[in-house]
Amino acid sequence: MATTNDIKKGSVLDMEGQLWNVTEFQHVKPGKGGAFVRTTLKNVVSGKVVDRTFNAGTKIDFATVDRQDFQYLYHDGDGFVFMNTDTYDQITVPESIVGEAANFMLENQTVLIALHDGNPLYVELPASVVLLVTHTDPGLQGDRSSAGTKPATLETGTEIQVPLYLESNTKVKVDTRDGSFLGRVND
Repeated sequence: MATTNDIKKGSVLDMEGQLWNVTEFQHVKPGKGGAFVRTTLKNVVSGKVVDRTFNAGTKIDFATVDRQDFQYLYHDGDGFVFMNTDTYDQITVPESIVGEAANFMLENQTVLIALHDGNPLYVELPASVVLLVTHTDPGLQGDRSSAGTKPATLETGTEIQVPLYLESNTKVKVDTRDGSFLGRVND
């Protein structure tokens, strides 16, 4: 049996029959009183986020989660089809589990999928991806990188904000966590 001292970011806890992913944690040792662990937990199924505080040394159950590399193949009516890069087995992950990651996934891209008893829990993309801007309004003469932003449509169909000087058919680096523009990529 593990204790709260073993909690790490990315750990999955089994509490009251539900799986909770640890998104943030902090061990606190106040000058007075006992130490405790402050956590932010995200429900793996519903996506609900809660803050929970545990006394240090409290026994908790960790869920066995297997994180494996999968290659995104295609989207069909039921969800997204991925192939395990080691065994070549294919799995279909429902759209509800893929969530916002779908906005930044291209076919043949490698992603990390967390599995619990063979069931997919969540899809994790790299921190940033390179995507092509398929459409954006033309920039005006005199536009500077610090002047402002305009909407741009990426090859995945997602719309993000980019600097005014950016043109269509330009590759850009995008942060997959919040969809922000990180920079232009030169081939």
